[in-house]
Parts: sequence; C-alpha cells; structure tokens
Amino acid sequence: MYAVIKTGGKQYKVSEGDQVKVEKLEGAVGDSIELTEVLMVGGEEVKIGAPLLPGAKVKAQIVEQDKDKKILVFHSRRRKGFRKTNGHRQPITRLKITGIEA
Repeated sequence: MYAVIKTGGKQYKVSEGDQVKVEKLEGAVGDSIELTEVLMVGGEEVKIGAPLLPGAKVKAQIVEQDKDKKILVFHSRRRKGFRKTNGHRQPITRLKITGIEA
C-alpha cells in the first residue's frame, strides 16, 4: 500500500517503512506525527481525493532534525566585474513512515 502526501508545498509518494526527507516540521526526535493532507491512497484499490481524501492519515515518526546540503547562489553582471556568491542550508526533517490509514 502506498500514499501520496502533501507537506511543505511538495508532494511525496510514500509506503510503510520508507524514510522521507521533508521541509522542517515541528517536533523532537522520536515524536510521532500524523500527516492528514493525503491526496491519494493506492494498493489493491486506488482512492483519489478531490483534492484531499477525507479521513485518510499517514502516521510517521521523526528520525532526525537536520540541515540539508549547502546550496550555492551565484550572481554576476556581464561586463561589469560584479560577482557575488551566497548560500544557505535548508532545515529538513527526516520521517519514517509507520502506517497508512485509508
């Protein structure tokens, strides 16, 4: 069984036992959370929401609160000698999917 969830403005296809890297969610390592924005549940029978499935939940456990790889942003203006480098590390949360309820 798999589900398509929406969190942090992105969509993820998850199944039970998967580890997913998502935008930062509130909570400490080891906490259990429920993701209620479920767009689709598949398996033997496919259920599609319009846009969300009522009553569907995905249960997950927070494995890690961390920062992602560094992203470099480079600006330049041609023929002007202007160059500027900037960068940041986006905060992320790693989730382990523990259950899917349709």
